[in-house]
Amino acid sequence: MKYMIFVLACTGLFFGCVSGQDILTPDDNFIIMEQRISNLEKKSAQSARSVQLESLKSRMDNSVKTREEKEQNLRNRIAEIRITLNKLTDEIQIIRGKLEETEYFMKQKIKPFEKVNQKREEQITKMEEILTSQRNRIKGIEQYLNIESDLYDAKSKSDSEKKPERKEKKKLSENEMYALAKQALDQGDFEAAREGFLEIIKKYPGSGWVDNAQFWIGDAYYREKWYEKAILEYQKVIENYPRGNKVPASLLKQGFAFFNIGDKANARLILKELIKKYPKSNEMKIAIKKLKEFK
Repeated sequence: MKYMIFVLACTGLFFGCVSGQDILTPDDNFIIMEQRISNLEKKSAQSARSVQLESLKSRMDNSVKTREEKEQNLRNRIAEIRITLNKLTDEIQIIRGKLEETEYFMKQKIKPFEKVNQKREEQITKMEEILTSQRNRIKGIEQYLNIESDLYDAKSKSDSEKKPERKEKKKLSENEMYALAKQALDQGDFEAAREGFLEIIKKYPGSGWVDNAQFWIGDAYYREKWYEKAILEYQKVIENYPRGNKVPASLLKQGFAFFNIGDKANARLILKELIKKYPKSNEMKIAIKKLKEFK
């Protein structure tokens, strides 16, 4: 580039100096050419710098514009996100309000069921208590039956062993047997009383004394505070002689026996059954007084 400018300058100077060669010297011409070349170079450098500055300025402007556009886009996105968040917040508040309202109505509807469940749980608890007491009762009865069978086996063996040595006893009537057994009971000879009453039941099953005899067998155990056995014997009166006059008394004493062994649930049930079935009996009045002790 500089070389071409130099050539052009030399050519111009040559043609321009032909007419004035008589006036300027060769040195003067060379100095003038150098000045012109220097000026041209300065103008060329300034022009180049100007072009570079304009290019740089243009790039900076484009960069600033691009950055501003990006920032504006970012602001727009942030604004959109804020709008979306506000909408979501409003929706969440609406949903939360609906959930609270639904929860309130559900609680209102569930309350009756909770009461029913509570009653059922109470009933189940009572049933479990009754079942427990029944199991205990069955255990007592099983123990009683085992002991009784052993006693009867021992008695039968002893009776069979003593039979050859015994003399025949005078045959007693059922009334006489009943009187003797009752006398033994009143005197506290409970074993003899039970044997006498049991013999009446075996020998005279159709007699009018059998339900009384069965009741007194239970009462003999009751007086000995052997309440589990007494309960079983009273039950025989209730089941085997339902029309007899000792059923109310058997229910009453059976309830007392359960009460004495700590089974208040069964005691309460039996006494209430007595009051319901025999409202005009004397035993009913006693049962009512006894029930007041449960409170």
